[in-house]
Amino acid sequence: MTEPASEFITSATAHEAAGRIGALPSAIKPLSPAMRLTAPAFPVSMPSGDNLWIHRAVYAAAPGDVLVVAANDGFEYGYWGEILTVAAQARGLAGLVIAGGVRDSERLIEIGWPVFSERVCIRGTVKDPDGIGSLGEPITVGDVTINRGDWVIGDCDGLVVIPAARVAEVNQRSIERETAEAGYMDRLRAGETTLSIYHLP
Repeated sequence: MTEPASEFITSATAHEAAGRIGALPSAIKPLSPAMRLTAPAFPVSMPSGDNLWIHRAVYAAAPGDVLVVAANDGFEYGYWGEILTVAAQARGLAGLVIAGGVRDSERLIEIGWPVFSERVCIRGTVKDPDGIGSLGEPITVGDVTINRGDWVIGDCDGLVVIPAARVAEVNQRSIERETAEAGYMDRLRAGETTLSIYHLP
């Protein structure tokens, strides 16, 4: 499996190159526009209002993984904060994507470790040892199913998930798109129009 060339491949480019698949809900955004992410997914499912499974995930995921968390529609909670960020950094994890809330946002932005969340929320969570969740098993966020090892590409525009089996293909197609678009911009600066370049009526 070939890692995407994250230094220039954006989430939008990868989404288009993959055939317009894998876009996570647009409400999930980075806490800071400077945060970027390109890493294999470690999916996590947990009960609404309960973050025990996230604590477990920090130690179950491999260094370099990004935690991708489904809170089962329990958006109005702050599941993640500064303590878990420091723990995840110490483990060498790549970042967090959560369809739910986080808190301590000012400190998380200062730390700079990539955090993409559906919202910021101060509401606290419980840690029920009998709560039902999963680690490393497929989850669904929006209309996208995420498997362990799928690639997550995120930036200030949003997030896209690329199936592991298609990473090398999408990487190559993304490079080709970036190269072509650089040429289009040169032609626009030289006086051509978008109508002529894209053969639009």
